[in-house]
Amino acid sequence: MAYGPHTTEDRARMLAAIGVDSVDDLFADIPASLRASGLQLPPPESEAELSTRLRDLADRNRVELIGFLGAGAYRHFTPAVVDQLLLRGEFYTAYTPYQPEISQGTLQTIYEYQSLMAELTGLDVVSASHYDGATATAEAALMSCRATRRERVLVSRGVHPHYRETLCTYFGGASLAADEIPLVAEGPAAGTTDAAALERLLTDPERPVAGVIVANPSFFGLLEPMSEIGRLAHAAGALFVSVVEPVSLAVLASPGEYGADIAAGEGQSLGIPLAYGGPYLGILACREALVRQIPGRLVGMTTDIDGRRAFVMTLRAREQDIRREKAASNICTNQALCALAASMYLAALGPHGLRDVAALGAARAAELEMALAAAGAPRLHPGPYLNEFAVRVPGAAAVHARLVGRGILAGLPLARAVPDDSSLADALLVCATEVTTSEEIAAFAAALREELSGAAADERAAAGPEVAAR
Repeated sequence: MAYGPHTTEDRARMLAAIGVDSVDDLFADIPASLRASGLQLPPPESEAELSTRLRDLADRNRVELIGFLGAGAYRHFTPAVVDQLLLRGEFYTAYTPYQPEISQGTLQTIYEYQSLMAELTGLDVVSASHYDGATATAEAALMSCRATRRERVLVSRGVHPHYRETLCTYFGGASLAADEIPLVAEGPAAGTTDAAALERLLTDPERPVAGVIVANPSFFGLLEPMSEIGRLAHAAGALFVSVVEPVSLAVLASPGEYGADIAAGEGQSLGIPLAYGGPYLGILACREALVRQIPGRLVGMTTDIDGRRAFVMTLRAREQDIRREKAASNICTNQALCALAASMYLAALGPHGLRDVAALGAARAAELEMALAAAGAPRLHPGPYLNEFAVRVPGAAAVHARLVGRGILAGLPLARAVPDDSSLADALLVCATEVTTSEEIAAFAAALREELSGAAADERAAAGPEVAAR
């Protein structure tokens, strides 16, 4: 069946009117290697056959594993009220609030989200909202370039590698430069951003820096010297961008407290379930002086002519599609439902509840660290962390695969995420949250001990009978 309304005769008349022979001629300027090719689809199936195939694919997902995976997406308990209220039709089907007189509910939910996130980050302005933490970080980097009229940013290698890749994609299209800040290699600060190297990078007079981007906690779970990094950035006339994990802000200093100009991050941990890539929530906040640079919707509270409370779109810098390359951003989607989930989660827990979530996760992580060290997997970095850290495991990728077979998701093999760093070849990044139990930690440690003992025995056997006897 045809899916277009135009007949062959219609198409022929349109092509004749514009003076080309075929539709393909309209795309002649695009190199053949870049044009869309035919879809490689399997033969048609009946509904019953297709249902069976899709069920078989779904069954490949492992949802019963004991999980210690973090790396940017985290297991948390979400109160039932959050999901239940999100299912209400006025929230679930709401669209962009173009007309305030009929969109008061949607505007209020955005206002509440912005207010809560401003309190959490300690910054003045919060946009609502972005696709995920990676795009929010890239937008923060572009903000720093627009605000300073400079074309280079420095990004710590402690920022999530996916975020760094996304930022480089953005900057490649905008012909901007993003250079890496190395990490400290040895000593008590190993694995954190190298402040001395940062200072050297900031003092290049030929290449002034627009922004310095550092994550706290870092991708490796470590706590960074944010105040010192911010001081160095500001001394060079650059903006300081903090990439945050929002639950951690219940117990760590906020970006506003240590002088960040912009904060970006992933809001998934605020009441949004783990999923295969999303939808998630990009957080972006800044100081009031940068309000004209922040892309997104800003909602304010006012009163109508009768003195009643009302909500209005105060600034909508993102709605600039016709400006193209001059727009603050060309993303026009607001992840409003995810932002509402985050608001409901924060309201349901309150400040003390969120602090309990962060503190219990830290306590579980300390318990996990001790158990894994006793099993033969010590920490890779010595510095302070919150609830995520790297451990040294010989043959990490193979051990990880075998543990999955035993029902345990042993974090993330760091060689998979950061393949260009040989020091991480034998390392797992593991995480604990408030839902991690002591029984799960004990099971992980016991299974890891058996795997490492078995590997050691195999090595002794391969070395010969004399070594094996020892």
